[in-house]
Amino acid sequence: MNTYSDTGNAKTNQTEYTVTEISSSLKKTVEERFGYVRIRGEITGFRGAHSSGHCYFALKDDRARIEAVIWKGVANKLKHFPQEGLEVIASGKLTTYPGSSKYQVVIDNLEPAGAGALMALLQERKAKLEAEGLFAPERKQLLPYMPKKIGVITSPTGAVIRDVLHRISDRFPLHVMVWPVRVQGETTGTEVSNAINGFNAMEEKPDLIIVARGGGSVEDLWGFNDEIVVRAAADSDIPLISAVGHETDWTLIDLAADVRAPTPTGAAELAIPVKAELDATVASYKARLQSALTRQFEKARSNLLAATRGLASPDMLLALPRRRLDEASGRLGRGLDLATRRKRTSYETIAGRLSHRGLSLVIARNHDKLDALGRRTSVAHRNKIASTLTYVSELKRRNTNAFSNKITRTKARYDQANRLLGSLSYKSILDRGYAVIRNTKDIPVASAANIKSGEAFSVELKDGSISAVAAGGGVKTQASKKTDKTPKKPSSQGDLF
Repeated sequence: MNTYSDTGNAKTNQTEYTVTEISSSLKKTVEERFGYVRIRGEITGFRGAHSSGHCYFALKDDRARIEAVIWKGVANKLKHFPQEGLEVIASGKLTTYPGSSKYQVVIDNLEPAGAGALMALLQERKAKLEAEGLFAPERKQLLPYMPKKIGVITSPTGAVIRDVLHRISDRFPLHVMVWPVRVQGETTGTEVSNAINGFNAMEEKPDLIIVARGGGSVEDLWGFNDEIVVRAAADSDIPLISAVGHETDWTLIDLAADVRAPTPTGAAELAIPVKAELDATVASYKARLQSALTRQFEKARSNLLAATRGLASPDMLLALPRRRLDEASGRLGRGLDLATRRKRTSYETIAGRLSHRGLSLVIARNHDKLDALGRRTSVAHRNKIASTLTYVSELKRRNTNAFSNKITRTKARYDQANRLLGSLSYKSILDRGYAVIRNTKDIPVASAANIKSGEAFSVELKDGSISAVAAGGGVKTQASKKTDKTPKKPSSQGDLF
């Protein structure tokens, strides 16, 4: 658009732009000229993420600065979050912001610039996790002495896994489970943490986990410094050995692991003992046990022989009792002879005092005593009998009265129970015109659905029972037909169809 302006009396045809037009033109020129760029600088003016989730700061060097922004969706995915004063390499798109006439870089990736920056970030992260207690010694677990199954987290194609498997095979062959992961790159931290959590979530867990990788630079090993890896290692219920890098290398997973091995091969040596050494140790223990048992048996045998020599022989033990028996046997014959002579003398003395007249007198005196005793006994006996008869008569009378009263009370209770039984009996219900249905097993039937068509059953009435068979449309019965109009008492059992 060509216009003419009056500046004093001078005329000009210079192009005139609006603010929006010039801002849009500058924005288009900058974006087309530079496009996607990588900028190295120090982060300044960063005060944390905005309430919207976006991050606003600037990148500077010793002579200039440029505004920078990281949108929320990108910030949540960044491996290295912005930090004030950190020297970084930012990758993104250069553009302008017309609202303030500034140019800025929209960052989609951020990484520390050089090893010095990475080490500073590493030290800061280490201090943060250490303050949370993730490296505390009391969190460490003891390694199992003889694991039956080992889980190894490493690259499946590198030399590390071959070294670990070879050393385990040499020392003590056992079951090894390999969880393949990338050990270098942006996804290392996520894959290693998922592997640790995966082993812990298994139903048949390994007894020990080894996280292994060969040596490398700080950048190569950076994935093992991720917070998610450190937290997964610290929270593992399975003892974990870290074998990342060479002996001089260290990462944060080394501090969180239960044991740090200098190399992957050293991790295999820490994990299991040498089978040959165990066999030799067992053989040594076996030989020592056999030797100790032999010495113990020899000592027991010697003690037994010594105790045997200290005991007296059976002949010595029986000599004194045998002598006493012999002496007693010798005295027994003489004692019997002497006792016999003494008894004979006593018998002869008594026999000499005995005579017919003396015996007659003794018998007569004893007969008189017996008669007198008989007379006294007869009187007392008759009195005792009379008293006993009187007592027995009284007992008989009392017993008769008690028995009669007992029968009366029992009969009254029986009559009462009989009346109660009659009132509770189902037969009293039959008297009111009801009936009881029973199946062929004489079991009462409560529902018509329990009797099938063609099935026999009986019907108990007040004065007897009849048999019946269930028909499809109802129940048919067959009983004796009446020959006259006079009511006839039903038989106790009807006839089946």
